[in-house]
Amino acid sequence: MARYVLKRVIGIIPIVAVVSIISFLFVHLTPGDPIRIMYGADMDLATYETMKAKLGFNDPLYVQYGRYLGQILSGDFGISYKTKTNVSDEIGRRFLYTLGLTFASMFWALLIGLVVGIYSAAKRKSFWDRLGIISTTTIISIPEFWFGLMLMQVFAVQLGWLPTSGSGTFAHLILPSITLGFGVAAIIARFTRSSVLEVLQEDFVRTARAKGQRESVIIWTHVLRNALIPVITMTGLQFGFLLGGAVVVEQVFAWPGLGSYLIDSVLARDYPAMQALILLFSVQFLIVNLLVDISYSLVNPQIRYE
Repeated sequence: MARYVLKRVIGIIPIVAVVSIISFLFVHLTPGDPIRIMYGADMDLATYETMKAKLGFNDPLYVQYGRYLGQILSGDFGISYKTKTNVSDEIGRRFLYTLGLTFASMFWALLIGLVVGIYSAAKRKSFWDRLGIISTTTIISIPEFWFGLMLMQVFAVQLGWLPTSGSGTFAHLILPSITLGFGVAAIIARFTRSSVLEVLQEDFVRTARAKGQRESVIIWTHVLRNALIPVITMTGLQFGFLLGGAVVVEQVFAWPGLGSYLIDSVLARDYPAMQALILLFSVQFLIVNLLVDISYSLVNPQIRYE
């Protein structure tokens, strides 16, 4: 296992290098002048040229990339053009908000998705199975921002039970986590149902039934161990997406996470913040995929990595 993990970690390095180049070019070739955005379009030419030289925009792109690469290898993502603060510090502060929102959302997603998916598969073609299929299809089709606004309208505006936006208490976390979690729960429920139904057709399940074992015992003891492999893959992918910043939901609920930071950085053409966030999201996704692969052997001991 250790050898496999080491090989995967080494394999991540060239991927991150390519991502850093692509993100650097993407950010610098995006239309929009950060100097004009920061200081106004009516600034005089002399001041403009001074700021351009100070920020290093007069250098060729390969020189700017070399300077950027040296910064990230030293653990420094530079200074934000907009806020004049250290980008690393800002990411560290906002990452905790995004991480908390991600774990809370995945709690709802796994709790609801696994229960609905397993029960629908166990009661195939029943009323409850059809209700589960219709419900998950409907939830997947609903835009997250609309669902979040409806939750806000009911539970915050009309009932007054929860705050509409912001952060700071557990109550602020409930609505955005439910908004994100229900969409992921619907996806997990569909994958769980399909996977469980597929495993239920296997020979070892028929053998267990022939021995007189109860259906609930068969599902929880024999079926889930094999059915959860594709579910874990999908859960890991969704976790990686959420950890990369739930941009729309964070904007709706004014949640101070990485998603809202990315939007602010793009609007301000804040190159250091944009580059750091894109690189961070890519590394996070690669790490989550590695952890998902490792978890396979924990769920099913027959899986071994050499």
